[in-house]
Amino acid sequence: MKTGKWKLNDIPIKHKLVVLLLIITIIPAIVLSVLVAVTVEKVIEKQVTDNTLQLIGQVNKSLEYYAGNMQNVSYLLSFDPEFEMFLDGQGTEQGNYAIRQFMQRLTTLYPEVAGILAVNNKGESVSNELYAPPDQDLTEENWYKQAVEGAGIFKMIGHPKNRSITSHVHYGEDEVVSVVRAIVDPDTKQVKGVILIDLKLRVIAEAARNINTGKAGYLIVLDENGEAVYTPEPSLLNGIPASRFKEKAAGSFSTFFEGEERQLIFQNQPFTNWTTVGVFSTKESVVEVRKINFFVVCFIFLIFFVAITAAYVLSNSMSRPIMRVISFIQKVETGDLAARYKDDRKDEIGMLGRSLNRMLMQIHKLMMINKVQEQKKREAELRSLQAHIKPHFLYNTLDTINWMARKQGAEDVAEVVDSLSTLFRIGLSKGHDIISIRDEMTHIKSYLSIQKARYKDKLNYDIQMAPEVEKAAVLKLVLQPVVENAIYHGIKERRGPGHLKISAFKRNSHLLLTVEDDGAGMTEERLEQIRAKLASVQPTETMQKTDFGYGMMNVQARIQLVFGPEYGIHLESKPKAGTKVAITLPLTRHLLSE
Repeated sequence: MKTGKWKLNDIPIKHKLVVLLLIITIIPAIVLSVLVAVTVEKVIEKQVTDNTLQLIGQVNKSLEYYAGNMQNVSYLLSFDPEFEMFLDGQGTEQGNYAIRQFMQRLTTLYPEVAGILAVNNKGESVSNELYAPPDQDLTEENWYKQAVEGAGIFKMIGHPKNRSITSHVHYGEDEVVSVVRAIVDPDTKQVKGVILIDLKLRVIAEAARNINTGKAGYLIVLDENGEAVYTPEPSLLNGIPASRFKEKAAGSFSTFFEGEERQLIFQNQPFTNWTTVGVFSTKESVVEVRKINFFVVCFIFLIFFVAITAAYVLSNSMSRPIMRVISFIQKVETGDLAARYKDDRKDEIGMLGRSLNRMLMQIHKLMMINKVQEQKKREAELRSLQAHIKPHFLYNTLDTINWMARKQGAEDVAEVVDSLSTLFRIGLSKGHDIISIRDEMTHIKSYLSIQKARYKDKLNYDIQMAPEVEKAAVLKLVLQPVVENAIYHGIKERRGPGHLKISAFKRNSHLLLTVEDDGAGMTEERLEQIRAKLASVQPTETMQKTDFGYGMMNVQARIQLVFGPEYGIHLESKPKAGTKVAITLPLTRHLLSE
């Protein structure tokens, strides 16, 4: 016994559902967990960065506050009249004493100030806490030159270096931060002197230490040259170029220090041009990420067990009703069309069962319709056989009459007889129901020629056929009943001559035949009655000659029986303006039989 290749479709649907449900639950759970782990790591890193930048922002506000105080001190001092005289070189001993007293009051008002020193452009100085050797030219000091370069702009120059100034309190160079501002004459733009203020480093250290930066985190403050103003670990900055902190206003990067990875988050201060740096150990965030990853793994295992249980429950709930539908279909296969699916389910399987019930009822209905149609077809064939001899005999007789009339010179009689002969010939069409559009137009032309002989000038007509439909096929005798209605109910009812226009052309891939008259037309009420009658025509319905609009109803029924309900007749009419009948047919090419 040969065994075929393994195929996916050979597996029972129950097992497929189990595998599918496991795939669509476990794989997304794993992917989601990985994404969560990665996202959480990035979120934690971003939160650390954002929180650190907020903390740095608080420190920067404190530093800017102290820097603003120092700037205010320089402004208050420069506005003092005695100080202005000192800058102009007109200071007196009494005036200098008053300046020192004013400096002392400012130091009391701003306790973060370690000392204030003022130097005019002649090298003369006055201070409350700071002093220099008498023979020292302070205008040659580096801090003085930096202030002059600033041209009146307040500037923080960091820790003092190699200056010839000492203080009464004996602050070390690493215990204060110097700020300078040149006093410029507003008229001549010449530097009149420089104010030097020492800020206690203690206030900067307190501002940095009061910020909670984690277990191993701390803050560093750098000046505009990248040198440390305040740092708990000076060696950390070794090997890090100062330009790294000036590339952008705020940012972060990682570096290794003493074998441990540290994350540095920095933000520049536009007012002081200093940089505050937050230093953190990456281990703290890694511990949090590991905790979250542990919970994620537990979540995956939980999803796995829940998914297996749910997969079996759902697969059974779906496979059992499917097996019931299969059993029902097998019962129908045996020929029991009276069988019905019985269930009150509202899901797709219940909808399928009810659709099968409707399909069986439709099949039964179509079988009954087909039975009626076959019976009518046999009756029509019988009537056709019984009447077949009469049209042929009449057609041959008309040919004889036509020949005799032409022999006697009665051309008008001959034309009418010839038209009638053509009418019968095309009406027979060797028993075909589908004829060419040319034959249909010839048939209606013959019919109108006969009617023209009767109505004379009362009836005028025009027949038009577009070139693209000349080879089209149509259902036989669809125009004659419509034209007959147009003559008897339109042209005949109007006063004076009437005109009839018959057209054949292509529209939207369909063949459109139109019959237009300028006759009496009809009321809106009667038009709606005919439209309703046309819409209610059934292809299998037997038409009675007493029915309203029998001819057009018969054409409508024949068209829909052959081509379907989307094709047929449409009417438009207005009283005393005429009627237009449009017949829509499929555009098919006529195949001539041999």
